[in-house]
This record gives sequence, C-alpha cells and structure tokens, in this order.
Amino acid sequence: MAQERAAAVNFKSSPVTLLGPEIKAGQPAPDFAAVDTELQSVKLDQARGKVVILSAVPSLDTPVCDMETKKFNEAAGKLGGVEIWTVSMDLPFAQKRWCGVAGVTNVKTLSDFRGQSFGQNYGVLIKDGPLAGLTARAVFVVGKDGRVAHAEYVKEITTEPNYEAALDAAKKALSA
Repeated sequence: MAQERAAAVNFKSSPVTLLGPEIKAGQPAPDFAAVDTELQSVKLDQARGKVVILSAVPSLDTPVCDMETKKFNEAAGKLGGVEIWTVSMDLPFAQKRWCGVAGVTNVKTLSDFRGQSFGQNYGVLIKDGPLAGLTARAVFVVGKDGRVAHAEYVKEITTEPNYEAALDAAKKALSA
C-alpha cells in the first residue's frame, strides 16, 4: 500500500488525502505503467531522452479537465520535441471517444485504471472524499535526463494548473 499523506490539496475547499510521495523538482522521475487508448502498456522509461509534460486530471469528462487537456493539446502543437501525456482513471475507451469528439490529437491520453502506479508513484491518488480513487490535478515536467524539472500539485482540484510555469519548464528542459 502506498504511503498516505495529507496534502495541501482540496476538492471544493475540503482537504483530501493523497497516496504516494510528494514529487519535487530535481529528483528522478518515478517510472509508472499506464494504458493508452489502444490498450497498450506505456511506461515513462519509453520516453527517456525526451521532454514529457505529465498532466494528471480526475476525469476528461469534467469541464476543467476538458479545458486543461485542450489547452495542453494546443500548446503541444507549437512545442516541437515535447510530448504531453494526460493521465486519468478514465477507461481507455472513454479517453479515445473524448479525444475524437474534442479533436485532441497532440496529447497522449493514458489510463491509470489497471495498477494505479502513476497515481501512487506521483502522489496524486485520492484516498478519500467524493473523488476517492481518482487522481488529483497536478502537472509534472520530466526532462530529457529523466529528472523532474517542474512539479505542481494544484491546490484546488476544481481549478486549472499554472500552464505558463509548466510550458516554460518544458522549454528550458528542451534546451538543456
């Protein structure tokens, strides 16, 4: 069982408990296994040597997650050399359907439903409250060297992340 921690993360102003360690900039990025929309296993280690933005969201079927993923999709089209992976507990079938309807083609959506290794390894798996079992909103930038260049646990799950900080960190990691 993953370690439990009270994080400074809220859902509609109520604190939530997250499972897993708090990831910080400068540390090696933990590996994880998730499932893509073709039901294939994807591991972070497969992206070694690339800059990857990991965007954790509770569900693509919510307004803020929808908006966030579309904004990152738009940014990905302009950021050569940077991959953006959105990770949620949504089933791969739902992610594929959502991407088709939303016109999202530049972001890779991954489902953590099988083993919850992303949620637990990145400390975003919600233990309690109405969103128990889903992932909290967070953004991590992993550099070509496999180290975390940026980490943001969004304080209020119902709000958007700091896109500019994540994109700036990705651009810096790309040129490093």
